[in-house]
Amino acid sequence: MRTIMLRTMRVAVVAVFFVITLTAWAQAAALGQRAVLPNGLVLLVSEQRTVPTVAIRLLLRTGSMADPSDKAGLANLTGVLLSQGTATRTAPQISEAVEFLGASLDVAVGLETTVITLTILSKDLEVGLDLLADVVRNPAFRAEDVTRKIAEVQAGIQRDQEDPGTVSGQAFMRLLYGTHSLGTPLEGTLASVAALTRDDVVQFHRRHYRPDQAVLAVVGDVGATELRQRIEARFGAWQSSGPAEPLTSATPVIAKTAIRAIQKTVTQANINLGGVGIRRDNPDYYAVQVMNYLLGGAFSSYLIATIRDQKGWAYDVSSDFSSRKYNGEFAIAMQTKNEVADQAIAAALEQVRRMRDTPVDAAALKDAQAYLTGSFPLLVDTNAKIASWLASIEYFGLGLDYVDRYPGLINAVTVADVQRVAQKYLDAEKYILAVVADLKVAKISE
Repeated sequence: MRTIMLRTMRVAVVAVFFVITLTAWAQAAALGQRAVLPNGLVLLVSEQRTVPTVAIRLLLRTGSMADPSDKAGLANLTGVLLSQGTATRTAPQISEAVEFLGASLDVAVGLETTVITLTILSKDLEVGLDLLADVVRNPAFRAEDVTRKIAEVQAGIQRDQEDPGTVSGQAFMRLLYGTHSLGTPLEGTLASVAALTRDDVVQFHRRHYRPDQAVLAVVGDVGATELRQRIEARFGAWQSSGPAEPLTSATPVIAKTAIRAIQKTVTQANINLGGVGIRRDNPDYYAVQVMNYLLGGAFSSYLIATIRDQKGWAYDVSSDFSSRKYNGEFAIAMQTKNEVADQAIAAALEQVRRMRDTPVDAAALKDAQAYLTGSFPLLVDTNAKIASWLASIEYFGLGLDYVDRYPGLINAVTVADVQRVAQKYLDAEKYILAVVADLKVAKISE
């Protein structure tokens, strides 16, 4: 899960470009039921009987932010090893079982969370739950698998180092967060991953894979009462050991502009420009989402209208507030020809000033609100999407009535709110800039 790939950033609620019907909205609003098992596992269930499938999403409140300072990449390595064998199944047996059932089983490690997803036919749910519980609770972490996966992760890190967009995104995060784990790629570095051991993985799994830090969302052709019995049979004996270890947040302060310019013989400059963002629980979250949509989250946004449509300097330019539970960043991401990189950066900063200094057009605000509220139900139009959204709602403490409240939260944003949050969270004078380019041609230096 590469959440730091800032060059491809998009705000989640603006990733779709259609309008949904009122009927679909009503269907999306009835998200599900919530229960907490005695061991602390939160179970969320949504009955969706239209197709004979079940989507399962197990979210663990742990990610690369839980990596010890000298063991970067440990959370990621633990995650990729889950499906490599259990006490009773080998990696080929797990793969064959998934393929035979026509299912999918995936693990994604992020900065704050680790998510295991399973999609399966409802008639095979019993077998699927057995497999999921085994993978999560009883991974073998065989020495030979650890060695093999370390080599594979290192190969991936080396490939990333050749990708200008990835290098620029990682440099941006390093500038912003420094030595905090957020400033290190979640996969770790070649050196840090090489130093990881099987015991490190076993200990990380023991400390962080625990029911009182887990959310299990199940959506599809299944009844809530029946499902709870099945879940308790497989996860009820899962126990936590000792108190949970909280993640450590970072509070970066940008006292002055910081630039990281990286020389690479490329025709396109890869640019990430921005600074500190907001956390998901910030009361200004909805005003910021509307403001960002107008700045760089839509085809008609300031950045696209200026840098792409008028100047023709970049095919893709966007802005994003990545708002997580503990931290957040704001970044403008674009690729442009080296020859105009400095001009494109200046133009982006000018649009930031415009957003801060000039109230947005009232009609543009209404269009943004109509799009954000109209497209929102498409985030919950499949079983997999509902499962993902249920887990997120629980993780962020939004409440199961969130889809009912969301339109009102967006529509309550005013022109004054947009300018207020722009002035509060955007800064065109002090910022972080990471560029991977042919620096002499791009006329950029640190």
